[in-house]
Amino acid sequence: MRAKGISYDTGFIKKGTNSRKHFDPESVRRELEIIRDDLHCTAVRVMGGDPERIELAAGYAADLGLEVWFSPYPLELGTEEMLSLFADCAERAERLRRRGAEVVFVTGAELSLMNPGFLPGGDIDERVALLSRPDLVRERIGEVGARVNDFLGKAVARVREHFGGRLTYASVPLERVDWEPFDIMSVDLYRSAEIADRFDDGVRGLVAQGRPVVITEFGAAGYQGAGERGALGLEIVEYDDDGPVRLTGEYARDEHGQAAYVRELLETFEAAGVDGAFVFTFALYDHVHRPDGDPRDDLDLASYGIVKVYEDREGSAYPGMPWEPKAAFGVLAEYYREH
Repeated sequence: MRAKGISYDTGFIKKGTNSRKHFDPESVRRELEIIRDDLHCTAVRVMGGDPERIELAAGYAADLGLEVWFSPYPLELGTEEMLSLFADCAERAERLRRRGAEVVFVTGAELSLMNPGFLPGGDIDERVALLSRPDLVRERIGEVGARVNDFLGKAVARVREHFGGRLTYASVPLERVDWEPFDIMSVDLYRSAEIADRFDDGVRGLVAQGRPVVITEFGAAGYQGAGERGALGLEIVEYDDDGPVRLTGEYARDEHGQAAYVRELLETFEAAGVDGAFVFTFALYDHVHRPDGDPRDDLDLASYGIVKVYEDREGSAYPGMPWEPKAAFGVLAEYYREH
């Protein structure tokens, strides 16, 4: 693969609340150095809802020589709010590109699930729940595709006013995106138990369409059986308006299962000839590791991060960093180093 990547969370904004409470520039710079030097990544997808944070992290990544995927991630926003966000971020991405950085602009992600107006449902949870109803999805798929493509046409036009580099969109398969306005076909793609028997063929089918294919998101949570859930690993978390609160029950930690899932999918993607892939994710900073006390409080079990984040201490592997690598960290580093 050309682009050996991982996503980097600068904080997702929902109902005015940023999921990453602490955003220290020096820590961000250090984490991006680790992503380049220790994980052997050549690309990073900088995600979030705050344009200033994305620009700052993307600038550090560019200074380190990483290919930057500038990825604003709207949650529960209306059409005009999304277009304004993309225009703002496109200007910032263009400034970075003109400094000589390799920048790809990601014109949103999973819009039909994460924002209203494309699928039925009053919030993200209701829309995502539709994925467990394939019969209902099939009924709506043509309508959803038309709405998504209509919006993306407007979004691409707005972004092109400000940004002169390559464009893509982090899609989910149900959206049936028209890729003609884009330079790269990008898909958030998880293997779950329901599609495991046809997953490899599906990836090869994407590549066979002849356009460069990048997997913008894949990975697994860190509890036993999470890989079988694919993209729905966070379903075991209870949330309130401020974010994650506790797990819905007691679950067994399975870092090796998470690591195996990441490696297996990387092997699948490379064998199929994809142009790049971004593991989701380096860290989910609001899903903290609480090894002591009630097992339901250990939110890291549900995290897709390849490091486990502490809320009250530093890790030992990287002094000064409030996290510890998981098994997937080592597996990813080894794979990217050897390939």
